[in-house]
Amino acid sequence: MPRERSRQGRPAYPEHRLSILSRLFNARTSRQPYIPLYTAVVAEARRPFWYAEGGAPDTLDGRFDMVAAVMALVLIRMEADGEAGREPAARLTELFVDDMDGQLRQQGVGDVVVGKHVGRMMAALGGRIAAYRDGLAGGDLEGALVRNLWRGQPPAIGAGIIAAGMRALADRLAGLSLGQLLEGRLS
Repeated sequence: MPRERSRQGRPAYPEHRLSILSRLFNARTSRQPYIPLYTAVVAEARRPFWYAEGGAPDTLDGRFDMVAAVMALVLIRMEADGEAGREPAARLTELFVDDMDGQLRQQGVGDVVVGKHVGRMMAALGGRIAAYRDGLAGGDLEGALVRNLWRGQPPAIGAGIIAAGMRALADRLAGLSLGQLLEGRLS
């Protein structure tokens, strides 16, 4: 029996709306396996070492910059897995976006401008991925950190300490399988 159609030619039943909801729900559930890794990224970025010994600014911006730095290293590591790392990297990035969106809303940023702020954060993450990739490859990770973490004004000894810590983290990540990463094991 043919389906009833509305005047606009769409099915008279709201099933097309359910497909939008199911896509949204499926997107959220497809991120579930990546939560342990994202949780580990944030935990690593919040380690007191980065702030107390390395001199990372213990401010809202500084904490964002440390999460972005650790995220960048994890995403760079996932690039090494080629096609196998693409889906996990995308889902991990979606979790980052969801978290940043939630953080902004918690700070009282309104719906109208949240998207703009998240867009800037994503651009910042993309810039850091490129800067840290180049810094690791070219041996000038400290310069990339000075530009991105301290906005050109590093503490007297912090840049070297954080650069060494980030290099060590990148080396540990390189020794892990994708499965180990997804379990949230960053060391």
